[in-house]
Amino acid sequence: MESFKTLMIILLSSVLVDNYVLSRFLGICPFLGVSKKLDQATGMGMAVTAVMLIATAVTWPIQYLLLNPLNLGYLQNILFILVIASLVQMLELLLKKFSPALYSGLGVYLPLITTNCAVLGVTINNINDGYSFIGSMVSSLGCGLGFLLAMVLFSGLRSRINDANIPAPFKGLGATLIAASFISLAFMGFSGIVENIFA
Repeated sequence: MESFKTLMIILLSSVLVDNYVLSRFLGICPFLGVSKKLDQATGMGMAVTAVMLIATAVTWPIQYLLLNPLNLGYLQNILFILVIASLVQMLELLLKKFSPALYSGLGVYLPLITTNCAVLGVTINNINDGYSFIGSMVSSLGCGLGFLLAMVLFSGLRSRINDANIPAPFKGLGATLIAASFISLAFMGFSGIVENIFA
């Protein structure tokens, strides 16, 4: 089991340095599609964080209590995808019942969580990195918070881009992708800092 210092390094690294959207480029579809409005970006980020946490809590025991003892590791991707799809369906039903405004605001993007490669990537990378259950949960929390942070920052940046006087060749997707690359470069500046904080 990881020490408190190691868990804090995992958490901060997942949020800042190894941000799944900005450094690993996973989860780009919702990042570009739902970041036009701050409330939708925040809702999507919180929903993805919840799914990452729940998916990790379910897939880690499946891996270590079912797949590894029975030598069925080759079924990992299929089982994890089924688990994530089921969790998203449950989340969709809960949002529809308890938060209709967020449900309608996310609209077609809510099913995107099912195909969000960041969620699958988190569950698989937690296994591949050899984290304990607690370490995997902390890593998933950090990845979810990193996704939420990226969505909120990019949403604010996109609102500024929409109000800016941009040259015609860069309008639309061009300016959006350039802005995303600038945020990604800014997050690269955190590499090395997290380890030094706890040195």
